[in-house]
Amino acid sequence: MIDILNYDLTRHNTFGIKVSCRRYVELEKEAEVTPFVCSLTDDDTPILVIGGGSNLLFTGDFKGTVLRSAIKGVETTSENGYVLLRCGSGERWDDIVALCVDHGWYGAENLSYIPGDVGASAVQNIGAYGVEVKDLIWAIEAVDLKTGLMVNIEPQDCEYGYRDSRFKREWMGRFFITAVTYRLSETFSPKLDYGNIRAMLEARGIEKPTARQLRQVIIDIRKAKLPDPEQEGNAGSFFVNPVVDGEKYRQLASIYPDMPHYTIDSDNEKIPAGWLIEQCGWKGRSMGNAAVSGKQALVLVNKGGATGEDVLRLCEAVRNDVFNRFGIEIHTEVNII
Repeated sequence: MIDILNYDLTRHNTFGIKVSCRRYVELEKEAEVTPFVCSLTDDDTPILVIGGGSNLLFTGDFKGTVLRSAIKGVETTSENGYVLLRCGSGERWDDIVALCVDHGWYGAENLSYIPGDVGASAVQNIGAYGVEVKDLIWAIEAVDLKTGLMVNIEPQDCEYGYRDSRFKREWMGRFFITAVTYRLSETFSPKLDYGNIRAMLEARGIEKPTARQLRQVIIDIRKAKLPDPEQEGNAGSFFVNPVVDGEKYRQLASIYPDMPHYTIDSDNEKIPAGWLIEQCGWKGRSMGNAAVSGKQALVLVNKGGATGEDVLRLCEAVRNDVFNRFGIEIHTEVNII
């Protein structure tokens, strides 16, 4: 266990915002979690559980205790054409995807190159290119920070939605996830009809991709459109793509016939937030040291020396312009602390 007072969190948030916390604790073994939680006092509050820091915006120093899982380990069980993969919450998510592809365990390949840890995947319901992790999660193990008791959480109890779960709402700050079990198939059924996956495969002369080829295409697409946090601080997609009802969609489509959209069901359409932001002229624009990425308008970046408040001011300016032009309120995907 690592336990440090007055700890610099700069390397624990991919925005590269220079902030600190009063106490930082990294737990490396499941057996450490309950005794540690039971030792907490009122002086240690508030509690913030973080993963790889790829979905955080700190607007100032954190006055309480930051907890991070460094619990590693992977265990597998085979059953009827599927593999149950139990992963420590501190494992890097993309390492798990690579492991699955290497071993012929399928279903996660479209979620390649998403930053963050296993524990955060269950909190955020990460998703990309037509796949959401909620459809892979089989079981979640956690310690209740109120009681110190180990609990097993069924995925159906998490009320998963688009980039959403109870962990982000009424359960925020309540659980420390120790392990997540995913259910992968031993049969490869590629999902190719989202974004420009097929176009890139065709450009490479690939008609029937293997899982490894599909993973590489996903990685290359993400690298091409998202800035590298090592070069330009960011948290990936800052905003959630809004979902509008049919009437609102038809109204906008009559004005913007080339507007991209993805059908959710007979009553709802998803509109890319990046397109809305770009139409408002924000792509590549700056406000001080914070900017909208020139690569992808969905991404806000730290050009160097930006504070969390700088990024938040830019966020609000972008949201206001999108609402004033389109009548659509876009919400943040990033957790603002």
